[in-house]
Parts: sequence; structure tokens; C-alpha cells
Amino acid sequence: MSKDALGWRCKFAVVAPSTNTIVQPDMDNLRVEGVTNHFGRIYVPNMKVRNDEEFVALVEAIGSTLYECVDRCMTCQPDYLVMGMSALMFWDGRDASEKRMQDLADHCGVRVSAGSFACEAALNLTNSKRIAVISPYFPVSDKNVTRFFQDCGFDVVKFRGLKCASPVAIAEVQADELRKHVLEMDDDGIDAFVQVGTNLSMVGLCLEMEDKLGKPFVAINSATYWHALRAMGIMDQFSGHGPLFKNH
Repeated sequence: MSKDALGWRCKFAVVAPSTNTIVQPDMDNLRVEGVTNHFGRIYVPNMKVRNDEEFVALVEAIGSTLYECVDRCMTCQPDYLVMGMSALMFWDGRDASEKRMQDLADHCGVRVSAGSFACEAALNLTNSKRIAVISPYFPVSDKNVTRFFQDCGFDVVKFRGLKCASPVAIAEVQADELRKHVLEMDDDGIDAFVQVGTNLSMVGLCLEMEDKLGKPFVAINSATYWHALRAMGIMDQFSGHGPLFKNH
């Protein structure tokens, strides 16, 4: 079979909401030689989100056009699909999310990495049980994220949901605010921190806080890309991006 001139090891289709400005630069920063990312945008308007009902409407809007976006991406014949959106893949717990992911894989004909399962895999490497979660979501989604991690066997000790006012507003949360939340949440009862919400920019901050607090920090975009690389048998290890890429 002929190989792509640049993506000779792997071509990733990466899909995220059209409002998302963080996934693409985050995942491009993690590319290794011979791997290329081919970005697809799931159409969603920059809806106002003021309560649980409006957040559910946002999730439904993303879900309604997900397959159309994936179908466009598949025309470049990618080897693997990377989900750059996470709320839908936490919804209704682990079993429902696994079925949703399998349905998507069956539809597009390639395997899929989703942030929820990537975070689970990353946490399992740390032997952590008691976790603190930070998210940009509203309570209805935070409950689904909590349920997912509990289904995976983790104890969600603390949860900080930021209730961002729109999809675009998620990417406008600055590092200083996120750092303050982490420091307020930290105590001896927490083994590890997890950040969900792919449009929340925490990859760099998680590296900083892991060094400062001496606890594992799982940033969803890093975990998802690591999970996809390893699923494709790409085992490159490199420094500067945390223990997932350096040691596993």
C-alpha cells in the first residue's frame, strides 16, 4: 500500500466543535515525525449557556452534526479518529459512552480515541484512586463526568465546574484563574487532578502544577493524543510534555 508523503506512519482525523480553538494547537504541538493531523470542525453555533438545559442543548447540537464532520474527514483516508470533544463521550456513564464510541468506530471504519477513556487509561498508570476534576461545564455535565469516573473505579473527591457562558468563552479562561482553582482544591485527600473539556487550555498549566504539587495531572488533550499514538503502535518517548510521553 502506498504511504502518505508526510503522514507515512499515521494520518489522524481530529474532530472538534467549530467553536473550539484549543484542541488543534494542543495536538499539533504533540505531533511526532511521520504523523499528521487532519482537522474537522463539527458545526455548532456559539450558543449562550446559562443553565443545565442550555448546556444539554449544546451537547445535542454537537452530537447532531458529529457524523457529518467525521464523514468529511474520512475522505482523506485517515488511519485513526481522534475525538477532540469530550462531553458527549462522558454522557450516561462508561457503558453508554463505550457503546457510543464503538458505534462511531463502526460507522467510520477506523478505531477511535476519546478523552474520557484516554483519561481513564492515563489515571490507571498513576495508581491514583481519589481524584479532583476541573471542567468548564455546567452541573448536568459535571454529574455525567463524575459518573463516568466512578464507573471506572475512581473516587471523585472534589469537582470544580466553571459554568462557562458559551463554547468560545471556555478558551478565554486564563491560566491564572485555573491555577487559583487548582490550589484551592488541593489537599492531602487528592491523589491526582484531571482536567476535562477540550477547549479549556490546561496542557501547560498541568505540567507546571504537577511539578509544583508533586501529584499527577491529566490534561484531556494530552491524554487523548497520547492514547491515539499508542493505539497506533507509535511508542515515541520525548521530554517536555509530561510523564505520559516521556515514560509510557
